[in-house]
Amino acid sequence: MCKQFFYSTNMDVSERNLDGENSVRRRSRKKSMSGTASGAREHKEQLQKLQDKDPEFYEFLKEHDKELLQFSDDDVDEDVGTDTEDGDLQLDEEASEDEIQEKEQKSSKEVITTSMVDLWCKSIQESGSLSAVRSLMRAFRTACHYGDDGGNESMAKLSVMSSTVFNKIMLTVLTEMDRILRNLLKLPASGGKKETITDLVATKHWKSHGHLVKSYLGNALHVLNQMTDTEMISFTLRRLKYSLLFLAAFPSLLRKYIKVVLHFWGTGGGALPVVSFLFMRDLCIRIGSGCIDECFKGIYKAYVLNCHFVNAVKLKHIRFLGNCVIELLGVDLPTAYQHAFTYIRQLATILREALNTKTKESFRKVYEWKFINCLELWTGAICAYSSESDFKQLAYPLTQIISGVARLVPTARYFPLRLRCVRMLNQIAASTHSFIPVSMLLLDMLEMKELNRPPTGGVGKAVDLHSILKVSKLTLKTRAFQEACVISVVEELAEHLAQWSYSVAFLELSFIPLVRLRSFCKSTKVERFRKEMRQLIRQIEASSDYVNGKRLSISFFPNDPAAASFLEDEKKSASSALSKYVMTLRQRAEQKNNSLMESSVLVGEESSKFGNEISESDEEDARKNVDGAVVFSSSWLPGNDSKIKQPTETKRKRKKQRKEKAIDDDVVEDLVLSSDEDVPPSHSPSARKNDDTDDSPPKQKRKQEHRTKRLKKKLISP
Repeated sequence: MCKQFFYSTNMDVSERNLDGENSVRRRSRKKSMSGTASGAREHKEQLQKLQDKDPEFYEFLKEHDKELLQFSDDDVDEDVGTDTEDGDLQLDEEASEDEIQEKEQKSSKEVITTSMVDLWCKSIQESGSLSAVRSLMRAFRTACHYGDDGGNESMAKLSVMSSTVFNKIMLTVLTEMDRILRNLLKLPASGGKKETITDLVATKHWKSHGHLVKSYLGNALHVLNQMTDTEMISFTLRRLKYSLLFLAAFPSLLRKYIKVVLHFWGTGGGALPVVSFLFMRDLCIRIGSGCIDECFKGIYKAYVLNCHFVNAVKLKHIRFLGNCVIELLGVDLPTAYQHAFTYIRQLATILREALNTKTKESFRKVYEWKFINCLELWTGAICAYSSESDFKQLAYPLTQIISGVARLVPTARYFPLRLRCVRMLNQIAASTHSFIPVSMLLLDMLEMKELNRPPTGGVGKAVDLHSILKVSKLTLKTRAFQEACVISVVEELAEHLAQWSYSVAFLELSFIPLVRLRSFCKSTKVERFRKEMRQLIRQIEASSDYVNGKRLSISFFPNDPAAASFLEDEKKSASSALSKYVMTLRQRAEQKNNSLMESSVLVGEESSKFGNEISESDEEDARKNVDGAVVFSSSWLPGNDSKIKQPTETKRKRKKQRKEKAIDDDVVEDLVLSSDEDVPPSHSPSARKNDDTDDSPPKQKRKQEHRTKRLKKKLISP
């Protein structure tokens, strides 16, 4: 009964409180509508009476509705009349609520200034303030996500900044955050392996500060995806390279970083491919097995995507990309051997399908730039790591594939492709010190009818056999193509024979090439070809005579291991006649290639060399920080002066580009008309147009003259 009484009294009190509260609110609304100061005083008096009469209800109002008790004369709007309708009141209340929310949002947003950033940095340096680090990271997050479509409530407090503040935050965080995080986590100032992070994850320091590391790396990844300037990306990657050790704790972020860096490596310009590759290489060294497989697969796929098309300008860049892949494979050779074996086997299956089916589609899969560049890549890898037992085993299957590709379509139109295969075989033979029968591939080319018949297509253009795989039918009949093929055969055959000009069996090895070269000299009618072949024959004969004379003084058998040391000193000094002749041929080929290569690429041969320059990158931090200040001086923020000036500048640039395009178009038309030797000028459409326009005025004049003569005759005749 007591419990029932207690519940009933409580219910009565609550109902009475609610009724009293509603009545008070109604009174307050009526008094507020009156708009007079006396209404506010009466309301105060009523609240005091309520406190005296019913203190229990007054305390209830204190707990649940404090705003009702905090009533003052200032809250009353004196201009509001008593005759307003209920609908107008509701609209006014909604508008006031919206204004209040906007004011609250504006007040909650804090404008970031350079002095604030300097104060945070000063407190971090002097006392290691953790709150300053968090504030700096919040500002960095705001800067990285500036301009995104979706807003975040966590960034509402720090969302207003200028361009100078943006640049200040980016430079400060990218240059100082690695040192700050290492101090918080009690790590060494630089370096480290994956094991250090795996041990650190279980400690208290990581549990308290690990979220800062994730925030730093995640926001930096986000801003990398938004950047378009290569210098900004290069500077950001260069600074993030010192913190990539922390990626071992975040596998999802690690995979995203690998994808982004591979994209920059394959598509970037300037120094960005080099910076991206160094980032990826350090990633494989620091983290190891956690990312090596993914990096090897990704870099090979990126290389293949860049090798679909090759010209004289792109050839150097593709060589640079290939050198990067080879350098990365050297980080972990046992793992690289597994990947190389699978990819070489893929090439073998494509070649086997072409040999079995013998269709145009299967031949096209082999005779394309993607396939040939992959062969050159693995040739370079085997040559670079031929001393290692793992990669030396891949030389034999790769040699078989290259030989099969060279003999797949034995026609004169694919002479450039065959010559590339011969160069690859010569490189493998020189690096592995194994004999490969290359001379037969070259001598078969000399016996084809296209090189022994007189050229019917005229002199023709100069042919660069290094940047093409197939020759057109018109080019096949030109004199320039015949000369390029014969000279290339002489160069590659001299390279092959010079490798074995110090062998005991050089006399037997050079016998068949000498016979076939002499027969070519007798059959050819071109004096220049005859001169080239005679010079090569003289050098081969001189080397064979020298080896023969040395061979008479030895007493061991050919299968004796001492035969390997035969003429070892002469081989080191390259004193044979063929070796000296090869040096002159190389110089001549370089001069010819330089004359053909009229343009260059940004990333050339010098940037493809790796060695001490990688280790010296740490010493250039001071210069790179200054470069970063210059890089980030161009702001991204909208509404700046730099972006306002852009439209006028772009208009001027467009006008210049239009003028240059018009000039270039004229030049191109002139070049096409003057260089098309195979097509007569009368058949070209532009020539027809020019002929018509040039001939039309004299024809009209002649017609008019004939008409006038006829009229004169008629007038004169009776």
